[in-house]
Amino acid sequence: MHNIGFGSRSMAPKLGGPAGRQEQAPIMLRCDLIMEQRISCTSNPDQAMRQVGITLLRAGYRFVCPTPETQRRVNARPGNEWAGNLVDIFGWSRPFRRDVLPAPLFEQAMAAGMLVADSGAWRSRFRFSTLGHNGFFHSSFPTEAADAVFFGPDSYRFAAVLTAFLRDVPPTARAVDIGCGTGLGAILIAQHDPTTETVMVDINEAALRLARVNAELAGVDGILARQSDLLSDVSGAVDLIVSNPPYLPDPRRRLYRNGGGRLGEGLSLAIVRTAMERLAPGGTLLLYTGTAIIGGDNPFLQEVASLLRNADFVWKAIELDPDVFGEELEDGPLSVAERIAVICLTVTRRR
Repeated sequence: MHNIGFGSRSMAPKLGGPAGRQEQAPIMLRCDLIMEQRISCTSNPDQAMRQVGITLLRAGYRFVCPTPETQRRVNARPGNEWAGNLVDIFGWSRPFRRDVLPAPLFEQAMAAGMLVADSGAWRSRFRFSTLGHNGFFHSSFPTEAADAVFFGPDSYRFAAVLTAFLRDVPPTARAVDIGCGTGLGAILIAQHDPTTETVMVDINEAALRLARVNAELAGVDGILARQSDLLSDVSGAVDLIVSNPPYLPDPRRRLYRNGGGRLGEGLSLAIVRTAMERLAPGGTLLLYTGTAIIGGDNPFLQEVASLLRNADFVWKAIELDPDVFGEELEDGPLSVAERIAVICLTVTRRR
């Protein structure tokens, strides 16, 4: 028997359900339950990855993805050199020996192209994190590749803000998630109102692949996925634009991390400009982003105020977390900042 490693009680998610509602699961879920499942195999890598997600969720798998610094510190602790359970493999990105992973799940993951051999061990190329009843595939740790797909604490905060927003607004005819990454925003919109025409766009084809898989896993197959720089390949007016873009300057220009501009604000400003052009009357942009604070001022919001001055929009910004990614202040462009704040900016076109 292989212990998944959840403790004495766990929460088993319903596949494809909305975030936040959970039900009790049997005590001490175990990997040997996977051995008893009828696990279908397919030659389609995306369908195989979806099957891996289904298998993990049905087994009661749960993993809340931490910051990269937290993941590094936890993995560096004595005893964490090797994976001993599913969370270690697909959450903490630790190397594992072949016998740790149940054979049916190993076959699924191999068919999905998820596993690589590494100096006598195996590693997963992807992590699998959970939020409510949903599961999200994203890149393994550390996220070094230029086309890595990120999911972490910002994703959980973005989800909470978006979920609260959707509860308080009337039904939306057409919505777009710009820079969708794992597809989180689009998935939450589609689950909230399946009648909404929902589109998710990203410049990163690797992100779109995972977003499609995650959407199918969440039971919202109707989302349109398009490779697009902002809305360049999406026509027409939009009622709701949501985005959780990268907001840090990155000399390596990794797509998931590089916000562009002097302080990482470039992409966020471009999204505001795009929203000004494409929002329908009464339409709203919900932008979750980070901003450098310098001398008590917020240069990003100053620029937003300048863009929207005398325009046909109303806007507001709420600071959600006053201090994130403090290590970024040590050197580089953000060494002039006193802190990095996370905000939610909403911009609405008047009717």
